[in-house]
Amino acid sequence: MDITRVSKGRPRLLRAGDVVEVRSKEEILATLGPDATLEGLPLMPEMFQHCGSRFTVDTRADTTCFYGNLLDLPAAVHLTGIRCDGSAHGGCQARCLIYWKEEWLRPVEPGPGDPDDPVSVATPVARGGATHEGVLRAVHPPAGPDGEELWSCQATEIRSAARPIRPWNLRHYVRDVRTGNLRLRTVLRWVLPSLLLAYQGISRRHWPRWLQVARGADIPFVHGELTRTPQVELGLQPGEWVRVKRRKQIRETLNPNGRNRGLSFDVEMTPYCNKAMRVDRIVSRLIDERTGRMLRPPSRCLVLAGAVCQGLYHGLCQKKSEPYWREAWLERVEPAVQTDRAEAPEGQSVATMP
Repeated sequence: MDITRVSKGRPRLLRAGDVVEVRSKEEILATLGPDATLEGLPLMPEMFQHCGSRFTVDTRADTTCFYGNLLDLPAAVHLTGIRCDGSAHGGCQARCLIYWKEEWLRPVEPGPGDPDDPVSVATPVARGGATHEGVLRAVHPPAGPDGEELWSCQATEIRSAARPIRPWNLRHYVRDVRTGNLRLRTVLRWVLPSLLLAYQGISRRHWPRWLQVARGADIPFVHGELTRTPQVELGLQPGEWVRVKRRKQIRETLNPNGRNRGLSFDVEMTPYCNKAMRVDRIVSRLIDERTGRMLRPPSRCLVLAGAVCQGLYHGLCQKKSEPYWREAWLERVEPAVQTDRAEAPEGQSVATMP
């Protein structure tokens, strides 16, 4: 099957706003190796349902991360609104944005208003190929030493598909501006906070205390002083409106590591403090990206609609993962101030409460 494409005019990489078509299952399978990956990035069974459909590119995925460590992922993008539904991964509720290699996408030719700006992607290359059954088998790596079932997905394998970016290497910012992924003013605003957070992490791990700023705590401060953190259950359900407490109030529920009953309150969650938001879902199972084990949180944690990690303090990573919230960090909104406004798009803040 011929899965090549010849570009017309001067090509450029895919960027936000481009319309693409997901190639057929047969075309995509032909690009994979026997391990059902392309350059280390696995194709997941949840992606097959989108074959043949057209979508808009949300962002390039060149700059991504793994637990706050920046990674360089070549020739991949995120498509608007396309998250993993976990149907082939034990019902995992993480809803990660899916990575799409450019070889798996076919650009839709620009319309009459943009005839001289054709896009181009890496020409699909046959690598021996994989089968549908092979993709399904790759979901389950060998069980751990204790015999526990393990899971493999793009989130667990991203380190194999990407290269680490050193905290002091700023070239990824230049690339993201040149490809249209970021605005220059956004980079100028957030590059220093990101470098400061990286400095704090390095100093905390490697430097003596007298060289540390605030003992290496994350800045803005998201740590507390409790040795035993409180458990608060409000009985919140999907669809209810809540207000995220102010950062000072949230710090009163945290230990020195910024955790409440094992769940961390991350600096990327601070932009949503004092915002009215709607409960999207209660998380009861998710895959641990480090180990591949299925986790079942012992205490309730929730996802709020429209709240995503914007990477503001982590190199402006475009992963847009959805953070998990303890009910101790939330307050029910009184009926008089509830609103039926539509939820904010990903990455945008919603209304500030009075």
